[in-house]
Amino acid sequence: MNLTRRTFSRTSLAALLAAQNAPFVARAQEARTFRVALIGSGWWGMNILNAALDGGACEATALCDVDERMLSKAVASLEKRGAPKPKLYKDYRECLAAVKPDIAIVATPDHWHALAMIEACRQGAHVYVEKPVSHTILEGRAMLSAAARYGRVVQVGTHRRASPHNRSAREFVQAGKLGRLGLIKCFVTYGGGPEKPKRNIEPPKGLDWDFWCGPAPLRPFCGDLDNAWGGGIHPRGFRMFMDYANGQLGDWGIHWVDQALWITGREAPVACHSVGGRPVSGPPVLTAEEQTSDAPDHQLATWTFADGFNMTWEHRRFAGNPHEKGENVGVHFYGERGVLHLGWQKGWTFYPANPKEPVVQEDAQLGQPDGQNIRELFADFLDAIRTGRQPLSDLAGAHRATTLCLLGNLSLRLGRSVRWDEAKESTGDAEADRLLRRDYRGPWVYPTA
Repeated sequence: MNLTRRTFSRTSLAALLAAQNAPFVARAQEARTFRVALIGSGWWGMNILNAALDGGACEATALCDVDERMLSKAVASLEKRGAPKPKLYKDYRECLAAVKPDIAIVATPDHWHALAMIEACRQGAHVYVEKPVSHTILEGRAMLSAAARYGRVVQVGTHRRASPHNRSAREFVQAGKLGRLGLIKCFVTYGGGPEKPKRNIEPPKGLDWDFWCGPAPLRPFCGDLDNAWGGGIHPRGFRMFMDYANGQLGDWGIHWVDQALWITGREAPVACHSVGGRPVSGPPVLTAEEQTSDAPDHQLATWTFADGFNMTWEHRRFAGNPHEKGENVGVHFYGERGVLHLGWQKGWTFYPANPKEPVVQEDAQLGQPDGQNIRELFADFLDAIRTGRQPLSDLAGAHRATTLCLLGNLSLRLGRSVRWDEAKESTGDAEADRLLRRDYRGPWVYPTA
């Protein structure tokens, strides 16, 4: 027997949304129009911009991208919705200095988040920056310092905080429905197989590849605009290249690690241990002729907190999800009264420990395209700007969740456990602490707090 959320709680989902979501949605309709610059005009950046425009309080003033093809596709998309043509730029610094937008959306690959976000704050813009916050931990610290120094509101794209079923799952856990929590497991499991090297080619006309790589290492180009998930670096495959992103843990894991911290109120761990590798994908390849990605095809991480509580992460990019209950993404909260699986497209489900009690299910209410709730999160962002409050997906919380993911990758790279002192932002280990940052390439300067 299954029950809906409304059966077990006097507070219906509708009432919850009215109490929690309606104020910032309503305020997002106020008269002021925000001038928005989008930095990184690809698929995901346009999802965010369109969500902003859908709310009726924003106008697209400028688009910035080092790939002219992306700019052309973005302009065509805006034309279809009848929006005026924005100004176009390649260099985010020139864009921000010339336009002086009210809001900058930073939807670049991870390795650009810090520099673009800090410059946007310096130029007076409030910022919506994609997750993970940064590519290295100390970039995130510099971003926090910049937001405080310039007095800017910064929202991070951990948009699951704005999803109705995620919010009600938080209420369910915080109401003590699981009893005492014993373990949290965050996970993503997808199918896949051996990775075939992709041939390196000349960057396509209109793409400034040197600028795209920016402060990160300059690798040979491989990519395919017509098959964005085809294994190349650009436009979408960068997520599995560790020079530019943080693998599955940094891409998918940040969402679920953030949910676990946000729901339980936990803060920083005191230790992290991670293992993983590429037994199915195969060894990474990087030659003058061809290359593969280099992120692990599976990874296990454990974060231990000061009270001895453990939280884990698991991902696989092989073997699919044939043997596990429910959706293949999300968080399992294991409590003395049962297990709650918080997922994405299927909402959340509570499996009680007592077999005589009914399973409780709440369906997801997702926006389109891509089954997300970006519009709700952006409405919250606008209300935070208007009122001066902290946004729902605040930078400090997202930096903490990002740090957990980056510590997992750091431990994997070192091949051993690491300690963590959040107050000092240090592992207490000179070799590990060197990996909290990295040297930037060419003229680019690593940001400091």
